[in-house]
Amino acid sequence: MVLLKKIFVWITVAAILYATWLMILLSLPYVSFNRYTNFLMTKQVQWHIVHWRLSFYTHVFVSSIVLITGLFQFSKYLLKTYPAIHRLLGKIYAVVVIGISGPTGLVMAFYANGGIRAQISFVILSVLWIGFTVIAWRKALQRQWESHKDFMVRSYALTLSAITLRFYAYLLGLMHMPLRPAAAYVLISWLSWTINLLIAELYIQLTKNKRRLS
Repeated sequence: MVLLKKIFVWITVAAILYATWLMILLSLPYVSFNRYTNFLMTKQVQWHIVHWRLSFYTHVFVSSIVLITGLFQFSKYLLKTYPAIHRLLGKIYAVVVIGISGPTGLVMAFYANGGIRAQISFVILSVLWIGFTVIAWRKALQRQWESHKDFMVRSYALTLSAITLRFYAYLLGLMHMPLRPAAAYVLISWLSWTINLLIAELYIQLTKNKRRLS
């Protein structure tokens, strides 16, 4: 059982790192700041909106920071052996989410493709992401470590929505579901973070039950 758990953990870490690498590759074309690059082809109406454009480029270029720093927050080896590095990465993660990625994601949410239903989804995602991260940081300052960990799990589950959104989009493409593009995007916008959060809550409850039994 212990071996299977370790294998599962390493596979999960490898998958997240690989997906992060793909995210970096996807963001590279935007360095040209060409308005007709990939996803921006669908945002020509919003292109002239300065705060949207600034939010988009900022969000794209810093996404990999929170994916990587957040992942290493769950390393028990790093926490026990190099606690100073753990704290530094945690601060970087929190500052970027609360001060950069969360707010820019919120701005973009109001202009999301798919209409009001997708926009509501991304607004809720952004607010919860910032909120969970603020609480996680506050719990760390209060030395409430178990609660800190729980809220970091919730926060990082929402961070991973950047990956799961693209995964579900790819999956729907493979399944050839008879959905219009707008309807498909609305579905993906909700699935990308709600399933992550449900899995996070399940993990938190299982961990709490394990602590009670021990």
